[in-house]
Amino acid sequence: MNVDGACHCGAITVEGEIDPGQVVICHCTDCQTATGSAFRVSVPIPGKKFTVTGNPATYLKTTADSGNRRVHAFCPTCGTPIYSPTVGNGPQDRYMLRVVILRQRRELQPRNQIWFRSAQSWVTDIGSIPKTDKEPPP
Repeated sequence: MNVDGACHCGAITVEGEIDPGQVVICHCTDCQTATGSAFRVSVPIPGKKFTVTGNPATYLKTTADSGNRRVHAFCPTCGTPIYSPTVGNGPQDRYMLRVVILRQRRELQPRNQIWFRSAQSWVTDIGSIPKTDKEPPP
């Protein structure tokens, strides 16, 4: 599936080809902290099928929940998370692309949840939380 998207301010754009069956929710504490939410939704994308325009900033998380080093790329202007590449010395062969920036995000239903041992307890019952279509009045 061809996808495209941009960060919140539009300074970074992405496009590429993904397998929509590989969309995953990650509940690890690193993803919770980095997103300011209960989880992150990502999809792997081969480096040869991925194009980024603009200049994302990166930082290296020296020890992720997995025990591995993890690089995170984000927009230096608005802070939107963009991707996380494989860590190594050669060309990047795979990225974990952040689904939230993709225009096609409504079509990309997660197929798996990982690091569920770190999931917030209320996530499994989110359907019971009251809803409003827009921001409620003050």
